[in-house]
Amino acid sequence: MNLDLLLENLTNPALLYFILGIIAVYLKSDLEIPQNSSKFISLYLLFAIGFKGGQELSHESITNEIIWSMLFGISISIIIPLYTFFILKRKLGVFDSGAIAAAYGSISAVTFVTAASYLESHQLELHGNMVAIMALMESPAIIVGLVLISLYHKEKTNPISKRFILRHSFTNGSVLLILGSLLIGYLTSAKEAQGIEPFTNDLFKGFLAIFLLDMGITSGKKLKSFFAHGWFPFAFAAVIPLFNGCLFALVSGWVTSDIANRFIFAILAASASYIAVPAAMKNTVPKANPGLFLPMALAITFPVNITIGMPLYFYIVQTF
Repeated sequence: MNLDLLLENLTNPALLYFILGIIAVYLKSDLEIPQNSSKFISLYLLFAIGFKGGQELSHESITNEIIWSMLFGISISIIIPLYTFFILKRKLGVFDSGAIAAAYGSISAVTFVTAASYLESHQLELHGNMVAIMALMESPAIIVGLVLISLYHKEKTNPISKRFILRHSFTNGSVLLILGSLLIGYLTSAKEAQGIEPFTNDLFKGFLAIFLLDMGITSGKKLKSFFAHGWFPFAFAAVIPLFNGCLFALVSGWVTSDIANRFIFAILAASASYIAVPAAMKNTVPKANPGLFLPMALAITFPVNITIGMPLYFYIVQTF
């Protein structure tokens, strides 16, 4: 593995702003991003990802490979929460296990964006169908996580409605926005899309840096609760994503030979959701502790993927 790639990721402004957010909390600084601004930026990122992906998808023909790739992505988001739930349940309660399993089966749109920039820096193109696959991978993991909680929790007096699970998974604001933007981008002509290109492209990395600063502040505030659970959450958040990323970097070779697509599959499998899944769990499983699964996804998994994971997955898809 090229150590220059690792160094390049360590000096990535997005990661550095995330670290700055954590440092600000420990220095007891009053630095914060207003809640309304934070929500706007997260919505902007999802809008830009979906719209650009739709534009890319409109230039592609739907082939058997794309169909199989979509099924492969959905399979990843079902398999990961199924096996991680039972690993987590050995050390944690059912509610936390289900929430964390859903988070790790789902995807991180911000990690996906960072991976897209990584491909760009290596003169590789992100294909639009991978944005569609990313959007499709949000809901199955949420559904699996909530169904597992419903099956294994002992309090049967207040069961989780399966109909509510399905409806909430597909109408969740993050999922709806990225799917809607994908469709709008697909339907919009290249001439019309050019009019908003400065907004969807030129401003993107700046907004991403501010968003990650906010995520660093949020994560830093929850680290105390995270450390109270001992070594297990830390080990899980560091090891499982690398295992998932390496595994699916290899297995993806059966679905597609495209290096960029295989790399994105690895990133999607390795990342953990900290937007759609926490929002879903807040409404359906309030007993799940966000002070546990948010720092796992944000403070451990995200930096591990950016610093160690991306060069590792890229090396695997290039070599095997």
